[in-house]
Amino acid sequence: MLSLIQLLDDEKCFKVVRELRWPDGVDCPHCHAPYVVKQGRDDTQRFRQRYRCLNCQRKFDDLTGTVFAGHHQPLRQWVACLYLMGLNLSNRQIAHELGLNEDDAQDMTRTLRQGVVDASTTPTLAGTVEIDEVYLTAGHKGQNDLVKKNIVLDADGD
Repeated sequence: MLSLIQLLDDEKCFKVVRELRWPDGVDCPHCHAPYVVKQGRDDTQRFRQRYRCLNCQRKFDDLTGTVFAGHHQPLRQWVACLYLMGLNLSNRQIAHELGLNEDDAQDMTRTLRQGVVDASTTPTLAGTVEIDEVYLTAGHKGQNDLVKKNIVLDADGD
């Protein structure tokens, strides 16, 4: 049986991450300087490029500072998990599809969801804002007993 993970290519996954992360060229995730040189490849994932910043002298790789960094699953596993989450599959289904333990799948989906939340900004409303389905009872705030008895108060509250 063919699984989704077998269809993904590590090289293409890293290439897409680089293109999405640095559309104008690689910059340092620490000091944001564009003065970066390549420093070989990762020992365990051969398509994971290493870099060194010429400004702050710190080393980093394609995944440094992303939700994918610091985990033992390969990048293609994370990409497949994202795809399956987009299909609205449950954690149990994702675990089965990717050949993972259910707890690992849950940790991955939680991490990915939190990454989306952390990356999103709070929208700012401007101009005319319309609200639908609002129900407001004016004049009875804090007087629940009177509302139940259907007592009408005058403007002074008497």
